[in-house]
Amino acid sequence: MKINLTTIIRQALTSLGWGIGGLVFLSSCGSSTSPDVDGGDTLKLKYSQLLTIVKHERYVQVKVADPWNKGKTLHTYLLVPRADSSRAIHLPEGTVVYTPVKRSVVFTTAHCQLLQYLKSTDAIKGVCDLPYILIPDIQQRARSGKIADCGNGMSPIVEKIISLRPQAMLLSPFENSGGYGKLQQIDIPIIECADYMETSALGRAEWMRFYGMLYGQEHRSDSLFHVVDSTFQSLRNMAKMLPQGRSIITERKTGAVWYCPGGRSTVGQMIADANGRYAFANDRHSGSLALPFEQVLEKAGHTDVWAFKYNGNHPMSRADLLAEYHGYKGLHAFCAGEIYECNCSTIPYFEQVPFRPDFLLRELIILLHPNVKTLGKQRYYVHI
Repeated sequence: MKINLTTIIRQALTSLGWGIGGLVFLSSCGSSTSPDVDGGDTLKLKYSQLLTIVKHERYVQVKVADPWNKGKTLHTYLLVPRADSSRAIHLPEGTVVYTPVKRSVVFTTAHCQLLQYLKSTDAIKGVCDLPYILIPDIQQRARSGKIADCGNGMSPIVEKIISLRPQAMLLSPFENSGGYGKLQQIDIPIIECADYMETSALGRAEWMRFYGMLYGQEHRSDSLFHVVDSTFQSLRNMAKMLPQGRSIITERKTGAVWYCPGGRSTVGQMIADANGRYAFANDRHSGSLALPFEQVLEKAGHTDVWAFKYNGNHPMSRADLLAEYHGYKGLHAFCAGEIYECNCSTIPYFEQVPFRPDFLLRELIILLHPNVKTLGKQRYYVHI
């Protein structure tokens, strides 16, 4: 079976919203400069390290910290109720977004799914990379003309976006990308969805409270986050009571390297939350480790479970894996038959996991503690 690595990388980037001429970064449009005289009430956030939300009488100020430049601000938003927009004068500096947003273009599959959770799909008027969005309602709305296909996320059709008259565009920024190109010039607020740069899964999920404010679904988003948080904590506490689980390695060789989650990455932390063992648990990186196969084999060759994601038109077999790279036969998990695959071309992993990390934690507990039968069947990974 021929594996299209370009496709899986593209889908991963789509889930993060990495697009617009390669990758995207800073923008600030529609700001005013008068000083604020209202101290406001700061919303208490439990996990997010990047968001600061302050509620004022006439608006809500949302500051997004720059994840690549400590101590600096990536973007400041002023959420002004549309019904009271005439009172929104003498605002501090920031991008003004009138709420609730009724018309938006969403570049990211994960945020499309979140808006469906928040009952705000009607506010999605355009998307990018439509073929990679595994949300039936989005596809149906696109077929009926309710949602427009705005093209490739790396080079969107700007004229189509303008014709939709969006009140906001949801994009994910990236370090040193050089800007948003033409999208910066069309005077539509750009929401920089840097949630994927949070250092914890719950920190990322907590951004739904910001997005709920944008779309007039604050109470619904707060309730959903409470469910996510409480379920996650219950699962973690349950895992703590179990004997330490099996060891696991994720993903697979890509080109000359194997990208293994760092010990402080969200996946690395979640393996620990599931009370599993991970060869790189003591690593201090929050991103991925680009390692040669030989180093992975030396460090993690005796791992019990191998779980990876891929894109394909049919399930992968052990023969497919060996055809891809014969060295896989050196892995204990391969020889023992403990291989689990997630076909992201048919399974909505990238849609659901970013804002439902409790789903993935449950999955990991099932994989790493096979004697636990109370959690039901796996949602994403299939045993080869």
